[in-house]
Amino acid sequence: MPDPRFFTRREPLSLAEIAEIAKGTLRPSVDGSYQIEDVAPLQQAGPHNISFFDNIKYKQDFISTKAGACIVHESEAIHAPEHVRLIVTASPYKSYALVAQAFYPPEPLRSDISAQAYIDPSAILAEGCVVEAGAVIKAGASLGKACVIESGAVIGRNVIIGSYGRVGANASLSHCMIGDHVNIYPGVRIGQDGFGFAIDPAGHVKVPQLGRVIIGDHVEIGANTCIDRGSGPDTIIGQGTWIDNLVQIAHNVTIGKGCVIVSQVGISGSTVLEDFVVLAGQVGVAGHLRIGKGAQVAGKSGVIRSIPAGQEQMGYPSQPLNDFMRQAALLKRLIKKDKSA
Repeated sequence: MPDPRFFTRREPLSLAEIAEIAKGTLRPSVDGSYQIEDVAPLQQAGPHNISFFDNIKYKQDFISTKAGACIVHESEAIHAPEHVRLIVTASPYKSYALVAQAFYPPEPLRSDISAQAYIDPSAILAEGCVVEAGAVIKAGASLGKACVIESGAVIGRNVIIGSYGRVGANASLSHCMIGDHVNIYPGVRIGQDGFGFAIDPAGHVKVPQLGRVIIGDHVEIGANTCIDRGSGPDTIIGQGTWIDNLVQIAHNVTIGKGCVIVSQVGISGSTVLEDFVVLAGQVGVAGHLRIGKGAQVAGKSGVIRSIPAGQEQMGYPSQPLNDFMRQAALLKRLIKKDKSA
């Protein structure tokens, strides 16, 4: 259950209000005026809590839940206990997210510039910005409306951040232009030198990294992720892409819109991810490749060749999913045959 020391809950909502928020439908027998006080997991929910069921692994939790209400898909409603009031929706998890947002909306911001922050006189801050103690905003930087810069963050010279951005504690930004509604989590590094050098027995020679990082609107960048600036071309992160914690994105990488990049992924220089690509945890991608629109790569895979649009791959090196599964099945049969010989 959400700890009230950290999360502020709004007043109770009726099931009719919740159904509208969830874009779902109440069963005809359900009293729409019934009051719900909070969201909760299936196992912990009580009579005035609402939960959701969207994964067959938790079927038993759903069957035994004490929740007063639950968001479910029509196909799973048959498993609901009699006492549970159902809101039926095509996408229960998304609907739950909308309901949880309604119970726990972001706290309203009040413009507050700490006296313990350093802001260069030439920096531009639009109305409603919050700058916490220990933050540094350097010469020529520009922040849009209602940005939040948390403690210890450093906004480098001439960096541009759009409206409603948030930069987490101890993050550092340089050589970058960032769109609106971008959430940058604590410890992120954006715009540092890319790993570019000429190898020489007498000593490696650094190649100046003369590009930028360009980040579109509505991007999420998880804690301790690093995004290097380009060497000449820019490093680009497309609109609506979500990046998990501990991801490395090298110089000149271009990432399209709506991509999902999970923790500990590493993307080498000059690789292109088209729109809506998904890279699961710990995927490694070699440089100068193209991963087509809508392609998905399973966790711990190593990508050494370009991937066509829409293809699913896994393995090390990665290969089409069906090929990998056939090879795994064949290997299993060979091992079984060898043991029986």
